[in-house]
Parts: sequence; C-alpha cells; structure tokens
Amino acid sequence: MKKIKKIKIIVNGKIRFIKEKTNLFHLINKLKIPIKKVAIELNQEIMNKKNLNKITLRNNDKLEIVHFIGGG
Repeated sequence: MKKIKKIKIIVNGKIRFIKEKTNLFHLINKLKIPIKKVAIELNQEIMNKKNLNKITLRNNDKLEIVHFIGGG
C-alpha cells in the first residue's frame, strides 16, 4: 500500500496538512471558498486566479485568503 505524503502549509495563520502536489485550485475548492469573492496571496504575492490550477503548493507555503465584503 502506497503511503500518502503530506506537506504543511499555513492558511490565514492556521497550520494545515495537505497531500503533496496539491494545486491551489484544488485546495480552494476543498475549502469551499467562492473564488470570485476572495483575493489569494501566496507567500506575500497576490495570485492571478486564472493560474490557480498551475500553482502546486509546497511545504511551508503561507496562504492568506481575504474575502471581499460590500458595504457603504
């Protein structure tokens, strides 16, 4: 039986363990986050949402996911 390797990432200040070779698009979907209503920062760099499926997360990556809130 093949052992699944996990990596540690930090999402909004909380440690999470995910499968190695997980891409950012898959993680956002798994967390049930509406992509159209957030900004995503990976290691202090804002990500282009069109490229999320091309970005593979690595051990110790730091994600900040900020929800847009309307108001006036």
